Amino acid sequence: MRGSDAIGPAVLLAFASMLGACSNTGSTGSSSQLPAARVHPATVAGLDKVKHVVIIIQENRSFDNLFYGFPGADTQSYGYNESGEKIALQPVGLATEWDIVHNSTSFFAACDGTGKIPGTDCKMDGFDRESYSCGSECPNANPPYSYVPHSETAPYFAMAKQYVLADEMFASNFDGSSFISHQYIIAAQAMHAVNYADDGWGCSTGPQNQVATLTDARELSGETIRACFQDTSLGAELDNAGLSWRYYASKLGSSGGIWSAYQANYNVYYGPDWSNDIVTPQTQFFTDVSDGNLAAVSWITPTCANSDHAGCDSDGGPSWVASLVNAIGESKYWDSTVIFIFWDDYGGWYDHVPPEYVDYDGLGVRVPMIMISAYALKGVVTHVHFEHGSILKFIETRWDLPALSASDARATSPAPYAFDFEQSPRTFTAISAKYSKKYFLKQPPDPRPPDND
Repeated sequence: MRGSDAIGPAVLLAFASMLGACSNTGSTGSSSQLPAARVHPATVAGLDKVKHVVIIIQENRSFDNLFYGFPGADTQSYGYNESGEKIALQPVGLATEWDIVHNSTSFFAACDGTGKIPGTDCKMDGFDRESYSCGSECPNANPPYSYVPHSETAPYFAMAKQYVLADEMFASNFDGSSFISHQYIIAAQAMHAVNYADDGWGCSTGPQNQVATLTDARELSGETIRACFQDTSLGAELDNAGLSWRYYASKLGSSGGIWSAYQANYNVYYGPDWSNDIVTPQTQFFTDVSDGNLAAVSWITPTCANSDHAGCDSDGGPSWVASLVNAIGESKYWDSTVIFIFWDDYGGWYDHVPPEYVDYDGLGVRVPMIMISAYALKGVVTHVHFEHGSILKFIETRWDLPALSASDARATSPAPYAFDFEQSPRTFTAISAKYSKKYFLKQPPDPRPPDND
C-alpha cells in the first residue's frame, strides 16, 4: 500500500451520514457540486481483505433514465429542450427496437454549450437535437426524455437499497461511444481516439480499421489511427504483479471477433493473454465461480439481449446482473470480493447534471454505478464524484499498481466512501429477478454486438 494514513470506520460512517443528509430527491436543475472531501487516501484500513474485484459493464443508460426517482439520489422528473420548453420524462421500457445516436455530435447537441469550459457550460437542454430511429413508432414526442419503469429496474433498485449507489459517476470520455468507454475501463485512456472504429472492435480486422482522433482542444483532428492501441493496460500491470485476470465477452457473428476491449489492445491481442484471459461465452463466469476459479480482477460484458442497450429489444439486463451478483454472493468468494456495476455511457438518454470539463476527452454524461460487497455500507447514496478511472484507482490502490493515465491518476477511489472493511462481513441476501441463472445458461448465443456506435 502507498503511505500510512488509514481512514477508519467511524470516519467512513460519519461521512456517509453527511452524504445522506445532503441527498436530494427533488427536481433540481442546478449543477452538482464536487464534495469538499474529494481526496485520494493512500491507505484504507482493511482493504487487504479484498482478494477479488468484479467489474460488471452494462450499456447505455444515464442516471436519470435508469434510477429515476430513487430515494436520496439526485434525479429529475423533467428536462428542458433548446427552446426552453419543460418536458416531463415519460416511461419507456428496456425492450426497444430503436436507438438514440450517442456519439460526440450527440454529446455537444445535448450539452448545448461548448463543452470546453473548465467546470462546465453545458445547459443540458439539447437532447431533442439528438437523432433517433423510432420514426412513426416513437413512444412519445421526445424519446430521449424518458426513464425506465420501476417494474423493470426493480433488481437494480434492490441492489442499490442494500448496498451503495453513486449518483455522481461520470463517463471518463465525453463522446458516448462504447468503443472508447471500454478502453477507459481497461487502460484509462484511448490514445486520443473518438467515436467508433470503422470496422469493429480493434486489431482483428487489420490496419484498415481506423478510428478518428481528437486534438487537445476537444476537436476532431481530421486524422485517424489504427484501432489497435499499443498502450499499457491494467491487464498488463496485473500480469507483472503476478495477479490473475479475465475478461468475459461475446463472440460476434459476421466479424468472427470477440466483443472485448482487449481486442483493440495490441499487446493482449497478439500475445498469450488473448488465449488465456479473454473468455467466451460470458456464462463461463458462473462455472469459474462455482469451481473456485475466480480471478483477482474480472470484467464481464453482456450480450446484446442482456445489455440494457436500446435497440436490442430485450429486458434481460437487470436479471443478468442479478444472476452474476447472486453467483458471487452465494459462493465462498462473497467475503473477499468487491463488485462494481456501471453503465458505460449515457446512450443518448436525458440527464440533468452537467458533466465537468477536465481535459480533451472528459467528462461524459452521468451514468449509474452500484457498489456491492460484504463490507459495503448499507443503503447509502454517495454523492462523491467518480468516473471510470475511480474503479481502476480502487484496484491500483489495493494492489499497489501505478496509474495508467490521466483519468485514473485524477480519479477518487470509492474505497473510503462506499465500504467499511473493518466491519464484520454482511450476510448476503439474494436479489430477486425475472430471469434466473438457469435462464442465461440455456440462452442461445447472441452474435450481435451490444453496441455499434
